[in-house]
Amino acid sequence: MTLPNWITFSRLLGIPFLLYGLYNPTPQARWICLAIFLVASLTDWLDGYLARKLNQISDLGKFLDPLVDKLLVLAPLLALIELGRVPAWGVFLILARELAIAGWRVSQTKITGANIWGKLKTVSQIIAIALLIAPLPQVWQLPSIIAFWICVVLTIISGVIYLLPQKDSVNTSG
Repeated sequence: MTLPNWITFSRLLGIPFLLYGLYNPTPQARWICLAIFLVASLTDWLDGYLARKLNQISDLGKFLDPLVDKLLVLAPLLALIELGRVPAWGVFLILARELAIAGWRVSQTKITGANIWGKLKTVSQIIAIALLIAPLPQVWQLPSIIAFWICVVLTIISGVIYLLPQKDSVNTSG
């Protein structure tokens, strides 16, 4: 098990603490949840960077990293449905995109990296979830839900773009 894989695995271990804290209505618990979520989100970048820098890219990492990414996003969103903070159908759209892309990737011989839309999706999801987790004043309720819907739209757009045929596969043999 490489250092990048340990970092990825540590993100997975943070999810139960995040979920437990979301059901504790105190502001302190919410700030702790926010810290757990943001640290886990930032370590997603760190494990990828270290895997490339230390030449420790592995099949386990290629499998585990996207799985943990999806769990880190979907777990708090599912809790936020139950807490009445976000509508279930918006989270369903995110879940459907993630499952569709994961299923599509299984059938591919070559996995393409994230493009700008995938990166925008990820950043928008992190921002939206962070705003929804944080115990912010009532005035932040509308910006938080707007951020959520922006992340839903970017999630769908990035999924559609990811599934579109690539231009570099054009047959030039006439």
